[in-house]
Amino acid sequence: MMDAAVTLARAQTARAQIPEFGNYIGGQWVASQSGAQFDNLNPADTSDIVGRFAASSAADAKRAAEAAATAFPAWRATSISKRAKILERAADYLETHAARFAEEMTREQGKALPLAKDEILRSAQTLRFYAVEGLSFGGETLPNDDPDMVVYTQREPVGVVTVITPWNFPVSIPARKIAPALIAGNTVVFKPSSDAPLSGVRLVEAFAAGGIPAGVLNLITGAAEEVGPAITAAPAIRAISFTGSTAAGEQIHRSVPFTTRLQLELGGKNPLIVMEDADLDKAVDLTIKGGLSLTGQACTGTSRVLVMQEVKAPFVEKLVAKVKALKIGSGMTAGAEIGPLATARQLQTVLRYIEIGKSEASLLYGGERLSGPGYDRGFFVSPAIFTDVTQEMRIAREEIFGPVIAIIDVTSYADAIAKANDTEYGLSAAIATRNPRYMQDFARDIESGTVKINRTTTGNLINAPFGGLKRSSTSTFRESGRAGFEFYTQIKTIYRGC
Repeated sequence: MMDAAVTLARAQTARAQIPEFGNYIGGQWVASQSGAQFDNLNPADTSDIVGRFAASSAADAKRAAEAAATAFPAWRATSISKRAKILERAADYLETHAARFAEEMTREQGKALPLAKDEILRSAQTLRFYAVEGLSFGGETLPNDDPDMVVYTQREPVGVVTVITPWNFPVSIPARKIAPALIAGNTVVFKPSSDAPLSGVRLVEAFAAGGIPAGVLNLITGAAEEVGPAITAAPAIRAISFTGSTAAGEQIHRSVPFTTRLQLELGGKNPLIVMEDADLDKAVDLTIKGGLSLTGQACTGTSRVLVMQEVKAPFVEKLVAKVKALKIGSGMTAGAEIGPLATARQLQTVLRYIEIGKSEASLLYGGERLSGPGYDRGFFVSPAIFTDVTQEMRIAREEIFGPVIAIIDVTSYADAIAKANDTEYGLSAAIATRNPRYMQDFARDIESGTVKINRTTTGNLINAPFGGLKRSSTSTFRESGRAGFEFYTQIKTIYRGC
């Protein structure tokens, strides 16, 4: 009887120590109206509950949208220099707390601690970039033949913007969406992924510490099916920026009014072409960094490697040897190069595709659910390398979003380009070569929004446009860089006579 009482007491104490986080609506941290919550688990150790978060309802989402609409007129009238200072102070806050926020990100998302810290610091840079660029982004004066008339354009905010983001880059993706929206004078409803909500909370916390006025930035956590319609189809919502799966993006596209502006960055099946003249050691490094960093959970991650037949054997030998040497473990473990998959759902998806791959192609290495000390309570799988992959196979065509690499034979540059482009996606693509002609032709021939030459398919500069082609994007507005402002502003043309 005593043992049972002690066990219960310990369980109650442990539960009491789990931090709880609410929504941020109208400048206040509040619980969901129903009081419902959900737990966020550490994917490297599911016995570790990172936090407990508000399981929002449609009513909560409606409140957030209304708060943003109410705040819009005053924020639109706020001087650009005051908006910029808020972004700068938010960046200061992220940098000051980078070490702690990185540890939290690693616990909830699984990525290696150094990568998490880099993401926090990069996000702070993003805020600073837009704080500066926002001061010079405006309209233009247009020449005309009437000496008594001036014709000019001015850019205005679109209104209330919904930002919906995934779990793989839970601070940097929201930062590159929210910062240009705010500096341009819009108000925001932000819904982070339920699989990495704490990082979203910390980003909003940074803006709150920076002095963002009540209602200008609102955060709601919870299931997309519960809150989605209230923050996408509601009349107050003038624009939606979404990053996630192509299927989810298409659903949003079909459900919103035609007057709602959309920015959808979606899936990818990104190729790396290894030509006969490539530095094979570098090509192997590009494959591993592009395909296995973040455990393959990047929309720009390398999932197809198209290798010229004459160099395939030495390339594969070098690749398998390096992959075997990779250290797999918790992102909190020093030297860990591959962490867990972010969720149980993602683990099952990856394992299912590995089984599909085994029935289609030849598994050279990996593809096993890992067990034993350090693995039993996490979502760990060894990287899978498949060869003898052909274009019609599912592992060559469908986005897996995990550490699975498909090696495809090619016989010429033309063959490589044809196979690289034979996909419904067009997000990122790379080539490994020393030949300037291949480099020039590749930049022209590849059907991809991001083109890399002797670089990984992953990664983009904060000051460069980012976005995909084909079913990887709506191909309307680009994210990042100065081009990122286009989505968040609308143009008026003014004819003024004397």
